[in-house]
Parts: sequence; C-alpha cells; structure tokens
Amino acid sequence: MNLWLVVILAGVLTFLIRLSFISLHANREIPPLAQRALGFVPPAVMSAIVFPELLVRNGQFAAGMDNPRLMAGAIAILVAWHFRKIIPTIVAGMAALWLLQHYGG
Repeated sequence: MNLWLVVILAGVLTFLIRLSFISLHANREIPPLAQRALGFVPPAVMSAIVFPELLVRNGQFAAGMDNPRLMAGAIAILVAWHFRKIIPTIVAGMAALWLLQHYGG
C-alpha cells in the first residue's frame, strides 16, 4: 500500500474518531468533577514530555549537578517563576543549556 494513502487514511480515521466524540457529546454538559480533572491534563502531559528529557542522561537517571539539562531546566523554572513570560523563559533556558554544555564539559 502506498505510504501517502496510509497517511491520509490515518488522518481521516483520526478526524472521524474525534468528530464522533464531539458530535455525540455536543449537547451534554461536562460534570464538575470531570471539568476539574481536565484541568490537570496539560501539566501532566507537559511533565511527561519534559521530565524524562531533564532527568535521563545516556539512558541513566541523572539528578545530579553534573547534568546540564537539569541545571538549565532549573534556571528556566526560576526565570518563568520570576517573569511569568514564555520568551524570557525559553531564552534563559536555552542560553543556560548552551553555556553549561559548552563550558561545563
């Protein structure tokens, strides 16, 4: 089967699955407990993406001061907490990572 056909079929199938949930539940109200639970989804997903990148180095758990990703992440967290803006956070985190990797060995 052609690769593009598989990609298109997967996209259409994904769209139809999501559309079915929207169309079937469009007129229903979400219970308050579910609404509160949905508020935890973005931080949980972000944690699942970010923490392995910060805490795993060469396939091993690395939570020490010799982990430049963890140190740069800590700096980015401090900048985010202080400024509460995304661009300074990204710039500070990337600059810290580059400096720590370049000069830290």
